[in-house]
Amino acid sequence: MKKVLLVCLFAIAITFKTQAQENTEFEKETVEFIKLTGAGAAFENAIAQIGSGVSEANKEAYTKEAKGTLEALYVKMAELYMAEFTQNEIKKLVAFYNTDLGKKLAEKQLGLTQKAMMFGQSWGMEVQGIAQKYN
Repeated sequence: MKKVLLVCLFAIAITFKTQAQENTEFEKETVEFIKLTGAGAAFENAIAQIGSGVSEANKEAYTKEAKGTLEALYVKMAELYMAEFTQNEIKKLVAFYNTDLGKKLAEKQLGLTQKAMMFGQSWGMEVQGIAQKYN
């Protein structure tokens, strides 16, 4: 009986270890995808902009500490994507973002999103004006 129990526990342990390794690889691929989409460059720019008021004497220390926060942010973001996409889908997205078209999209995405948000805000104000006519 003890041998059966030990074999079962060993099998469970191997299963958990295998799943943990797969999740680690999935997380790694997902973080790579997030970086490829242009988010990495956006975060680097944000760090620079936020730290623009930091004195030159402290700039290096600030930058190092601020960049040290990125890994945790990438992991949190990866969890969001991993809940919505399979590992195979993430692999396909990584492959796409490594193409010339994918690289172009990543380069243009932030600017396009910002412009689209401005269009959306203007549209929302227009619709709000229409709604006020009917109050």
